[in-house]
Amino acid sequence: MRLARLAVFRRRFFGLWAESKQGVASVQVSISARHGHLGEASQEKLKARAEKLARIFERIMAIEVTVDLKNEQVPEVGIHVSAEHKHDFVAHATSETLQGALDGAVQKIEQQLRKYKERVQERHRNSNARHMDVGANLAEEGVADELVEE
Repeated sequence: MRLARLAVFRRRFFGLWAESKQGVASVQVSISARHGHLGEASQEKLKARAEKLARIFERIMAIEVTVDLKNEQVPEVGIHVSAEHKHDFVAHATSETLQGALDGAVQKIEQQLRKYKERVQERHRNSNARHMDVGANLAEEGVADELVEE
C-alpha cells in the first residue's frame, strides 16, 4: 500500500515537474488601468509581454501590470512581480507611448530578476566551498583535533 502511494506521488510530482520545465507552468497575470480603459488588443499585448518574464525566472507566481492613464500624453506602467518565498519585484516607467512605458518597466523587472537569480545561483555554487573553508579553518586552529579526541 505504501509503495503504491509512493509511486502515485512520484508520477504526479515528476509529471508536474516535467510540465513546468516545458514552459507550461502557470503564472497568474492581471492587467488593470487607472483613470481610463484599455482595449482588448492592448490588454493582450500587455499580458503576452508580462508572461515572457516567466522565462527568465521560474519561480514567478503572479504578475500585476497597472497602467495609469491620468496623463494620457505620458502613460505610466507599473509592474509588480511576486515570486516564491515572499520575494517581490517592482518597477515603474513612463514614456510618450504605452508600448514605450511597458518596455521600460519590463526592462527594469528583467534586470532585477536576472540580478536576483544570479545572486541565488552564486550562493548555491559557493555553498560547498564555504563549508570546506570552514573545515579547513577549524583544522588550522586545531579545533578539529579537539573534537576528535572527545
